[in-house]
Amino acid sequence: MRLRKNLKYLVTLGTAATALSMGLVMATSSGSGASSSSVLTLAESPGATPQYIFPYMSCAVFSVANINAFDYEMYRPLYWFGQGESAAVVPSLSLANQPTLSNANKTLSLTMKGWKFADGQTINAQSVKFFLNMYHAVPTDYCGYNPGFGIISQVKNVTASGNKVSIDFTKPMNPYWILYNGLSQITPMADSWDITAPGKKSTCATGAFGAKATDTACTAVWKYLDGQSKKSTTFTNSMWQSGDSGPWKLTHFDNLGNVTFVPNTKYSGPQKAQIQTVKEVPFTSTTAEQNALRSGTITMGYVDNGVLTANGTTSKPGANWAPIAANYNLEVGPPWSVNYAALNLNPLSKQSVFLKQLYVRQALQLTVDQKGMINKIQKGYGYVQINPLPPVTPKSISGNASTKNPYPYSPSKAAALLKAHGWVKTGGVLECNKPGNAMADCGTGIALHQKLALSFLYDTGSPVTQLEVNTEVSAWKALGIPVAVSSAPFTSVISTCSSNSGKWSICWWGAGWIYSPAIYPSGEILFTPKASFNIGAFNSTLVNAETQQTDFGTATLAAFANTTAVLLPDLWEPNDTNSYVAGGIGEVSKKLKSSIGFTPNPLTQFTPEYYHF
Repeated sequence: MRLRKNLKYLVTLGTAATALSMGLVMATSSGSGASSSSVLTLAESPGATPQYIFPYMSCAVFSVANINAFDYEMYRPLYWFGQGESAAVVPSLSLANQPTLSNANKTLSLTMKGWKFADGQTINAQSVKFFLNMYHAVPTDYCGYNPGFGIISQVKNVTASGNKVSIDFTKPMNPYWILYNGLSQITPMADSWDITAPGKKSTCATGAFGAKATDTACTAVWKYLDGQSKKSTTFTNSMWQSGDSGPWKLTHFDNLGNVTFVPNTKYSGPQKAQIQTVKEVPFTSTTAEQNALRSGTITMGYVDNGVLTANGTTSKPGANWAPIAANYNLEVGPPWSVNYAALNLNPLSKQSVFLKQLYVRQALQLTVDQKGMINKIQKGYGYVQINPLPPVTPKSISGNASTKNPYPYSPSKAAALLKAHGWVKTGGVLECNKPGNAMADCGTGIALHQKLALSFLYDTGSPVTQLEVNTEVSAWKALGIPVAVSSAPFTSVISTCSSNSGKWSICWWGAGWIYSPAIYPSGEILFTPKASFNIGAFNSTLVNAETQQTDFGTATLAAFANTTAVLLPDLWEPNDTNSYVAGGIGEVSKKLKSSIGFTPNPLTQFTPEYYHF
């Protein structure tokens, strides 16, 4: 969106977002409904339990389990995105009024609404500055950090006075991007968290932005809070509860992942809780959770696609699982995510020498039968993924991005591609017969007679994920590429693969990346150099330039989408329909009622305050 000079370079970001339009409804909150003393029980994703409470998170814990279904119940972000079927900003649920840009889009101003933390402190400008001061001090410990691309890299100065925040940037900012990918990641924090030990106050919240003394203070505060957040026994203590700004209060948490919330009577927002208790319960597998559904002990949960006997579509459910059909409704909705298996291009991985070759990545992608897996394994509840954009992305964002799959399933083309680069089968395994870096050679770093072999680490707990992995590994074996397969629980897979080590070559935790809290799918978190979740160490000069044009210019995501579709920074996997906590297909008790419907939110936002019995 170009800002006309007759507007004097001033634009309300909410207006900019509406004008650019994600094709999503700008959601509004409703008033409170009927009260109930009943308990709502949410099934956590298999093997993916909350484990970290501080909203300043590293990539090792940056998950739906820790954010959307846990932290967000207590600690509300500066701007709230996603309600019902929408992923758009929700002004009525945000802690600040819509921001404005001025000074040729280099100065941002916002006014806090004056809501309260649970300890009575006003959520004010200093609460926002507290987060930004910490971000400046320890940027690499926050998963949203992207050197040269993310918001903190562009912040020149921050001033806070009363309820007013002013942020000066080093360059003009894309109005849409700064709201949906910059301000969206800020969580205002209470002064009671500005400590380095119980009762030992610090100056992280109050210090001057960028000052050495402030950075020193914030580093010490982060170390203390990070340490406390790794101890689940602290989660219900007065320090963590003092900073509660959301509609729910945590009253129980254990190491297994059992969570209990009750209404936060001091919540300032417009939508009050209508249910007396919300429980979130852990499961080690989808099968175990389905047994709980059969017994009727779950209010909102999921089923694995494999138990369904009839196919549905991404917009209309088919027949539900017979054992629970009388008591539950099947709910589906499009995700605001990309599904992929990460490819390790880091030299620390011995197998990166293969994956760095574009033709090898192309051969692997050509043998991922997305349509077949969607039809046979996902029972029709899935989308073919061809680039990093969510499968249902409005034209206002995607522009003229190609919808044609550059690598449709074709084992014969994959085999021919490998043969053309000097690979021959010996004993059923491909060996390099033409070492070198010419167009028809195996590629730089690959030796004569070296065998093409890979490893694949994936998440346990979901039969669908396991079947899809088996399908792909079988197809690669037929090509002559043996793959050593291993599995681990979700949290272990994320921890291993986000360490940027050589311990893996292909990694898939089964759900890809939900574009939240960075909502705009411009890719700087996933594909720019040294970005927080660029775990495969992908680097492309062209992709970097195209990302710059979308983050700081007004370009659509078309060029970025088309380039990444061809270059394959990751292995695109079929993207299934969304659920409540990114696990299977959504199931909801027929006894539950809602003022915003039950279609799973595309951002996987869990807002039980809108539900009642």
